[in-house]
Amino acid sequence: MLAGIEAARKATPPDPVEHWAVADRYAGIERAALVVVNVRGERERESAERLVSDVVRLRNDQDPFRDLLSRRDRRVTAVAANVCERGDPGAEEGAGAGSTRSEVLHRLTRTESMSEYQYYEFMAVHRPLDERQLAELRALSTRARIPATSFVNTYQWGNFRGDPSTLMERYFDAFLYLANWNTRELMIRLPRRLLDVETATRYCPADSASAWAAGDHVIVSFTSEEEGDYEEDGEGWLASIIPIRAAVAAGDLRALYLGWLLCAQTDQLEDEDVEPPVPANLTRLTASLRSLIDFLHIDEDLVAVAATASPEAGTDHGSDEELVRCIDDLPVAEKNALLLRAARGDGAHLRAELLRRVGPAANGGATPREGRRAVAQLLAAAEARREERKRRATEQKARERARRDREAAIAYRPQHPLFAAVRRLPVRADRRSPG
Repeated sequence: MLAGIEAARKATPPDPVEHWAVADRYAGIERAALVVVNVRGERERESAERLVSDVVRLRNDQDPFRDLLSRRDRRVTAVAANVCERGDPGAEEGAGAGSTRSEVLHRLTRTESMSEYQYYEFMAVHRPLDERQLAELRALSTRARIPATSFVNTYQWGNFRGDPSTLMERYFDAFLYLANWNTRELMIRLPRRLLDVETATRYCPADSASAWAAGDHVIVSFTSEEEGDYEEDGEGWLASIIPIRAAVAAGDLRALYLGWLLCAQTDQLEDEDVEPPVPANLTRLTASLRSLIDFLHIDEDLVAVAATASPEAGTDHGSDEELVRCIDDLPVAEKNALLLRAARGDGAHLRAELLRRVGPAANGGATPREGRRAVAQLLAAAEARREERKRRATEQKARERARRDREAAIAYRPQHPLFAAVRRLPVRADRRSPG
């Protein structure tokens, strides 16, 4: 024991562990929900904006956030304004009664050339809206584009007066929201006969991915406020993602599993929580699933790590041959019932229902494998993969730089004869300078 103590004394001390702390003059600022920096003149504005930037960093940078805010309210908002000057933009922005904190945060950190941008898009996939429904939607916005199957609007200032969740429950099958302060939301609605709420909530158990029943439907919602490029164009996102709705209806649960990964990524699950059943073919994602990952800023390393437990299966499920076999096996009465539904115009989900009958192929090609990994295990593996990927990228850059240097050295040829003569002179290591 004494020898062990002596060895410990002589051992090299470990590197100190660094933690973030708030400077004494700003003690307690991490407990504030709103920080107002009063700017009494233009000479004070620059230092005030620096303080605002530090508060934004406190909220957004992972290390300060973990040390100072992880067990407190996650949202700290700051505003720099002359509170006595009613025309000051900061004072107006900080006083917005109807603004969420994330909206205020974006307004406070934008440059003079930036403006607020919010994009709303709803889609009715199988049934057009009737005149009464269109009239109700027009009452919510006079500027929106509202044809019979969609509702699209953008806002530079102000907010949408409707409630997206309510509109989804009443009218629409899909919804996408994008704001240029990195808030993103996606909802899909499916009949309960194609997606039961128990399955949906098992994969979508928290704020970032949630699900609820609404009458004969189940609504799945994905929300992300992860850091990414500030984007001011929502057009095209929903069109690229909407095929996941038909895939989920056919039994492919990969989109829902990605929602669970987003919950794990955003620290909304306990470390010991075990993943839900892992769908097949996570290593062969469709274009729409790729768009979902990009839109929600889901960690690519986390997806890759999760995919290592995903069973492989054929990608031709839902082919004409499989559907023919499935239809041949149906009893005559059931075939007649399906034909009657199609004749009445109620055949929107017939293909999905038939694909579900194919069996394991519906879930990405095979039965989902029961999850065994805990949240902490997946996050640690994703971090290790990320560090390894960065190391390899750094080494590759070093190799490329060395190759370019070698090529440049080979390509160098002195043009003046004097340089050639100098290069031919012998170099003696023991030669001394005169005098």
